[in-house]
Amino acid sequence: MHIAQIFLFFFCAWLFSTCQQDRTAQYSVYDRTKPTSIHYDGHDYTLLRYGKPYFIQGAGGKSHQERLKQSGGNSIRTWDDIDGEQILNQAQQLDLTVLFGLWVERETDGFDYNDQQAVDRQYERIRKTVLKYKDHPALLMWCVGNEWSQDANHFEVFDEVNRLIALVHELDPNHPVTTAISPDSERSIWLVRERCPELDILSVNSYGLMPELAGFLQKGGWTKPYMISEFGAKGYWEEKTTSWNTPIEPTSSQKNEFIHQIYDQYIGSRPANCFGSYIFYWGHKQEETHTWFSLFDDKSRESPQVELMQELWTDRIPANRAPVIQKLVVDGSTTLSRSFPQSAGVHHAQIMAADPDGDTLTYRWEIKLAAKNTSDYINTIRPAISGLVRSTNGPYVTFVLPRQPDAYRLFVYVYDTHNHFSTVNLAFRVTADGVAE
Repeated sequence: MHIAQIFLFFFCAWLFSTCQQDRTAQYSVYDRTKPTSIHYDGHDYTLLRYGKPYFIQGAGGKSHQERLKQSGGNSIRTWDDIDGEQILNQAQQLDLTVLFGLWVERETDGFDYNDQQAVDRQYERIRKTVLKYKDHPALLMWCVGNEWSQDANHFEVFDEVNRLIALVHELDPNHPVTTAISPDSERSIWLVRERCPELDILSVNSYGLMPELAGFLQKGGWTKPYMISEFGAKGYWEEKTTSWNTPIEPTSSQKNEFIHQIYDQYIGSRPANCFGSYIFYWGHKQEETHTWFSLFDDKSRESPQVELMQELWTDRIPANRAPVIQKLVVDGSTTLSRSFPQSAGVHHAQIMAADPDGDTLTYRWEIKLAAKNTSDYINTIRPAISGLVRSTNGPYVTFVLPRQPDAYRLFVYVYDTHNHFSTVNLAFRVTADGVAE
């Protein structure tokens, strides 16, 4: 190696080190003037809101903000700028903050990062959004993209996200910038670390893999702050499936047990450099089923997860609690998946549930087609199939099977008299060959 090359090598190394030190140095002083900043004490990072430590007790979603505040929550997460002004204004009235999503198109959805015109349009859209909302008092920080790195095949995707993060920094130096990924391995974290040096905070959408997250962060070399941008019950991609590949959904009680354990161990314990979390989903939505992640139903009744989060955030048990489902029994079996021959006759189902406060319970039963593909399980809430369930409002019913061989779900909802519900469903299949598994 020539002397000039040696000099250039060490100069570049020094320059990189200096830039890293400068970036760390900006976190070394408590900044009481910025709405949101990061403090680094030489060992750990702390998120600050006007100079005071701020641990995120948040939820993802656009609705029920008043209930979030009453439950002890302090922040909401959005994924895009739809209804952005309305959400920010309501959050401000309730003294909540907003993790504001800047939607980044994904290769897995067909976006081509070699199409420069499309890339430039995205850049301009994000520029306008940041300029529009950067001075809103409810803004906590920006989240550039959600799960955009999943199945990304080109480094150009990572480089463009880093360019967008740099753009947000330039336009708004008063709020940190994060991006949300699904950390299914240390490789996904390593790639973001290597290709997105402008990033302040790494956000992870983590469900069943939460126990492995610390290892992924360590092996991926992430030493800066992180937060949990989505968590909740195990995802439908993580639970056991039937032999015909329908995920088996846990009961409301089983979801509560899992979330409680995960929160206590990996979030509420406040691990070093963890800035907090957002429960998913503070509202009502279809994703595999309309009950899997929804903390509310379509009538704004509350699932047991709402009262659980209130207890975790405030250490106070709610005055009235949701019903507890003990088991669903179908034809004498408590298994939550079944296969029936097409010729099967009348079937019998019973839900066993209790209310912790002795409230009178009511019930609703319905059968729906199971989700079949990506667009189906995210976007479409299937209507109930009429005429199959007899006496649908009691704890014990009889039902007949749909005529068409296919995959279905038998849902049962249990309601108390204080706006709460719990739910469980049976994943079942009607076979055409006349043979039951």
